[in-house]
Amino acid sequence: MRPAPWVTVYRKLTRFAISLFLLLFSAQMVTSTANAQAAKVLGARLGVYPDYTRFVIDLDRDVDFTYFLLPDPYRIIIDMPEIDWSAPPGKVTSGGGLISGLRYGLFKPGTFRVVLDVAEPSLVSKIFALPASGGKPNRLVVDLKPAKRQAFLDASRDSMAAYSARSRNDTSATEQSVDVGVKSGRGGEEKPLIAIDAGHGGVDPGAIGVGNVYEKDLTLAAARQLADTLTASGRYRVLLTRDKDVFLKLRQRVEIARKNGADLFISLHADSIANPKHRGGSVYTLSENASDKEAAALASKENKADVIAGIDLSDENSLVQSILIDLAQRETMNLSATLAANMVSQLSQSIELQRRTHRFAGFAVLKAPDIPSALFEMGYLSNATDTKLLQSPAHRKKIAEAVLRAIDIYFEKHKF
Repeated sequence: MRPAPWVTVYRKLTRFAISLFLLLFSAQMVTSTANAQAAKVLGARLGVYPDYTRFVIDLDRDVDFTYFLLPDPYRIIIDMPEIDWSAPPGKVTSGGGLISGLRYGLFKPGTFRVVLDVAEPSLVSKIFALPASGGKPNRLVVDLKPAKRQAFLDASRDSMAAYSARSRNDTSATEQSVDVGVKSGRGGEEKPLIAIDAGHGGVDPGAIGVGNVYEKDLTLAAARQLADTLTASGRYRVLLTRDKDVFLKLRQRVEIARKNGADLFISLHADSIANPKHRGGSVYTLSENASDKEAAALASKENKADVIAGIDLSDENSLVQSILIDLAQRETMNLSATLAANMVSQLSQSIELQRRTHRFAGFAVLKAPDIPSALFEMGYLSNATDTKLLQSPAHRKKIAEAVLRAIDIYFEKHKF
């Protein structure tokens, strides 16, 4: 159902007001940004000692920080203002001592998040900043000691309570607006709006493949290529749920598409599994029951992205709860299946696909009740061939052109 005329006018006026505000705000921020560049990470390292493990970040200046603990799996989460971490992390990502791995990235505008995966329950015995001295830079130092599970759970509960209290009192810590979506190709309101969702991002790298390639980087590159291809056709407007390396919660991706009135939603991903020989793409649409064990496992992994990146907000996810209730809207699911079938048909002419190409799973990003949606796993980063292809602009262009043909066929049958 299309919105009433007065609703369309109201949306236009609202978008104009927001655009004007952002224009004025951006102009005001130019000078401030020039005078307040983000702190730069110079390096990171681990120190493994008999009684504790030390993690150190070298910085070109002092930064504020907060931290909290999360169990199952055990993690230490450190939040800082936006920083520039372009320095290589060295061997820290592979872990050592109590630390089994490191992840980091932009969690939301204004907040950079570092996630320390710990191999066993561990408490922060010390966390402190050291000023530059004796030729050494500013340092953020974290000391971890092993602990009993119950002690970790108690510390996690206390740290989360403190974190929640700070968030309530800090307006800059509020949830990132869903208006981060980026539109392009706005050649007229009569054109269908296609929402393109680049999977993962920021502190959540997604799958890490052959050659240490991150899924979040490949999905963003593919999303930008698809956006360019759709826009160049002159037939569609495009909405990118993210156009930079930033973390978005799963429900935000759906909200961005719904609030902007998207007509289709396509989420791009690339998986990784234990079998390095397995390769090929596949297209998923929503089902309350996964079509096979592999689909169920993959859906479970993707749906836990919010937990992997930091806080698990599933208990307060009212949108997804309402969406689950609305799953009875079979028409949207049928339209999604049609879109997926078109994608399979066209993609099979251009790239390698799996034998059982159209699959069903309970992906959180497919649960918009009123937007036909499909999730495209473009290949396997655990496979060297797929990884090399997905890094190729020419291959990503082939994917984009096939998806464009699929969308054209969809709208030929279902007039906008």
